Amino acid sequence: MPALRKMKLLTFLLLLVFLTSFFLNYTSTVMTTNWLFRKILKLPQRPCTCSRCIGDLEVSSWFAQRFNQTMQPVLTAHNSLLEEDTYSWWRKLQREKIPRNLNDTIRELFSLVPGDTDPMLDNEAVGCRRCAVVGNSGNLKASQYGAQIDEHDFVLRMNKAPTLGFEADVGSKTTHHLVYPESFKELGENVSMILVPFKITDLLWVISATTNGTISRTYVPVPTKIKVKKEKILIYHPGFIKYVFDNWLQGHGRYPSTGILSVIFSLHVCDEVDLYGFGADSKGNWHHYWENNPSAGAFRKTGVHDGDFESNVTAALASIHKIRIFKGR
Repeated sequence: MPALRKMKLLTFLLLLVFLTSFFLNYTSTVMTTNWLFRKILKLPQRPCTCSRCIGDLEVSSWFAQRFNQTMQPVLTAHNSLLEEDTYSWWRKLQREKIPRNLNDTIRELFSLVPGDTDPMLDNEAVGCRRCAVVGNSGNLKASQYGAQIDEHDFVLRMNKAPTLGFEADVGSKTTHHLVYPESFKELGENVSMILVPFKITDLLWVISATTNGTISRTYVPVPTKIKVKKEKILIYHPGFIKYVFDNWLQGHGRYPSTGILSVIFSLHVCDEVDLYGFGADSKGNWHHYWENNPSAGAFRKTGVHDGDFESNVTAALASIHKIRIFKGR
């Protein structure tokens, strides 16, 4: 009987130790997770002196349901922890046979690139920050928007869009240019590059293109070297891409286009947003303003991007005066 009592007592003590250890670990994990969540996602709201500020959620319930002020659009060394579901979704966008470890890649990337020194990221600046997002549509031809575009504090362009020779219609000012490796073009000396990464190789390409130039091809040839200053390189956050896909596109298309990524990015860093060069021209043609490319609207049929749904999103934003859309000709 005493032996049985001792065994029961020992079992009870072991169970007590296990439960205590589990509780302490759980508490620590929850506290750490909550701290990381606050640290990663909570941003100070930038003071806005505009007559109408984008961050005002009371204007529209549709907007309030989609706009998440805490989401950070730019990846940095301090917010690079991806949730498992975000990482799983992102790495399927452009599948890689043998993807490199993401954490190691990010660590190497931010040992070379600051990633967080751009003036657009200054959340303490007081004022009315006006941004022009310039798309590539042929509706910019003969629009005479150039001077108007250049009046904005920040001018965002994307992919291979040129300005030389088209200044009267598209302007000459560029502060930020969104690209991925396959769409890169040489940028002006003081232009910030915003890399939109669709795979780990895209991050590796930034490392390579600013150092030894070993990557010359992804699924197509890419530039081995770029002349962008390292302090002028920003990385679009993969978690923000998923946020655009989930909240704004409601899962339409395989993943968002560079155009809608630019628009939602601007909602989070600007106080006023004006769109130029989006959509078809007045005759319904989808083409770029700098070339005759009859296949420019092919993406509308592939299912990669849902151009019609994305257009509906921008139209809805315009209808509640969150953005203005200049349709050109």
